[in-house]
Amino acid sequence: MESYQQFLKPEVLAKLKQIDLKARLVVEGFLAGLHRSPYKGFSQEFAEYRSYLPGDEIKRIDWKLYAKTDRFYIKEYEEETNLKAYLLIDASGSMRYASGKISKLDYASYLAAGLSYLLIKQRDSVGLVTFTTTLDRYIPPRSNPAHLKVLLHAIDALKAGGDTNLANTFHKLAEKIKRRGLVIILSDLFDNKENVLSALKHFRHRKHEVLVFHILDKNELDFTFSQPLILKDLETSKEITLDPRVIRKQYQKTINEYFADFKIRCREHMIDYNPITSDTPLDRALFEYLQKRSKYA
Repeated sequence: MESYQQFLKPEVLAKLKQIDLKARLVVEGFLAGLHRSPYKGFSQEFAEYRSYLPGDEIKRIDWKLYAKTDRFYIKEYEEETNLKAYLLIDASGSMRYASGKISKLDYASYLAAGLSYLLIKQRDSVGLVTFTTTLDRYIPPRSNPAHLKVLLHAIDALKAGGDTNLANTFHKLAEKIKRRGLVIILSDLFDNKENVLSALKHFRHRKHEVLVFHILDKNELDFTFSQPLILKDLETSKEITLDPRVIRKQYQKTINEYFADFKIRCREHMIDYNPITSDTPLDRALFEYLQKRSKYA
């Protein structure tokens, strides 16, 4: 493994302070691994020329064409088809949970920072939505490099807290986002399943592509606690006392059935659903994004 590919590991990123450095190292490590992987879909195929605009990099000007026309033109590539992507980050209290050093919100932040960097590197437009019970912040999509600093600053400032209402928030957003785009959701989806699915279908009804990263802590899947304990809801503060050894098998059976059903229901409506734990290297999530990006037209 190359040295920079270690930054695909969430626990390594946690040691870094600067969010812009985290984003850059995640993407550089990912791209380095991509060139040696069997994954496809990340290529630059020439599509057309467009007029030079203020803010474009001078090095992208086609000087041979300038010599013929006396006008500045930029080469556009297939990956520059003006995709508008919206990153939706759940900042509710449950996202604060961490069995180790990395909380679910930490993981969502690392992934969102890396995606922001990658999107703008591809000259796509990216916007950011953070939410709890309602929309906390909405940053419209932009594609210029200066916009990346705005996004990363907002991501870095996120703190988990409060209750959530995923379905209501998603329905509002589906109506708010007018132009067709790619909606990327980063959440533990702690809400009524039927309501969440209905809201996700609302995005599809509005012709958006939808990519869901269902982020959970490994303990929330395996439930490997070995002693009686008190579980506290990080959103409502309600508590329950139980012995995990008594309910573990039923818990694991129930949650596996939940994931299987959720995945089937999402597939029926062409929603890309990806359950992922907060200890998973970030390249897996970035690969899922590229797969979805390659389908966008």
